[in-house]
Amino acid sequence: MKLIVSLLIILCTSISMIAQIDISTVNQTKFPRLDLLDSLVLSGKYENITSILVAKNGRLLFEKYYNGHDINSKHNTRSVTKTMATFLTGIAIDQGYVQSEKDKIFKYLQHKLPILNPDKRKEDITIEDLLTMSSVLECDDSNWHSRGHEERMYFIEDWTKFLLDLPVRSYPFGPRPENAPYGRVFAYAFAKAAAVADILQNAIKSDLVQFMEDHLFKPLNITDYTIHKTPQNILNTAGGSEYKSRDFLKLIQLFANNGKWENTQIISSAWIKKATSPKVNAYEGVDYGYFLWLKKFGQDVLYPSYYMSGNGGNKVLVIPSLDISLVITTTNYNNRNAHNYTDEMVSNYIIPSLED
Repeated sequence: MKLIVSLLIILCTSISMIAQIDISTVNQTKFPRLDLLDSLVLSGKYENITSILVAKNGRLLFEKYYNGHDINSKHNTRSVTKTMATFLTGIAIDQGYVQSEKDKIFKYLQHKLPILNPDKRKEDITIEDLLTMSSVLECDDSNWHSRGHEERMYFIEDWTKFLLDLPVRSYPFGPRPENAPYGRVFAYAFAKAAAVADILQNAIKSDLVQFMEDHLFKPLNITDYTIHKTPQNILNTAGGSEYKSRDFLKLIQLFANNGKWENTQIISSAWIKKATSPKVNAYEGVDYGYFLWLKKFGQDVLYPSYYMSGNGGNKVLVIPSLDISLVITTTNYNNRNAHNYTDEMVSNYIIPSLED
């Protein structure tokens, strides 16, 4: 009888691990393309890679660290951590602190009034406009001439006020929102992502980092990290906070599990569906959800994915149809080939290893 009970406990534990991330790595010689990828990274073909983790069906199959990094290293993946604002917005809505992503931002930012360049259209900006990088504010990090460029923001103590004071943008190139796919025009900007944390902290009326630790990190058993904050001591959801690769894998696996972890619904499945659905066209062949990129990867077959992305080619990615989740961290910052490197790694080596 004791033996039967013990076997049942082991079986239940195994099932629980499948529902999250099983960190018992399998024999990697079963995946020759992943071994080839490993050798190419070691040869220097792909520069400054610091870790590669690949999981399928919730099981970690491949885990390698490079260039002096190891399992305990924390990685600054730059804008990958913009997606923390997506997690936290969903949790704040689930718990009733925020009614909806359709809420207008000034509902939570009254303390920032008055603002410069007043305009009625600013009053209609919603949280969703920030989550999708598509607000009417003239804020574009891809354009050095933009008044809202991130390099100008860093000299201002109040990043949210910096954003709100910007004028309304015009559309001299390309379609206006009403004529664009999904009715939005994309303009990537750190200031928009940072402002979401300010909104959430005012909505919950307490420290956002503590909220994140209580409602996201503790359920996922994420315990060792380095938090970056804005000059006003608010969680910096524009990017930069540092986490271990396995913890990044947990976070993206939470999306893959439709918000569920160890039989507990951490974030509603409805929010996960919204966040990972296309809301605006970013570039040709690339859409954008709520601080998540949507793109197809592969060779003979192209598979839709959604992923967290940061400078240097950093990627934390899910391919739903293949039940693949993966993490690639790098320090290849400001290398114009960086994202091409990691795109190639996903399409030419990781997917072919696991698509059969």
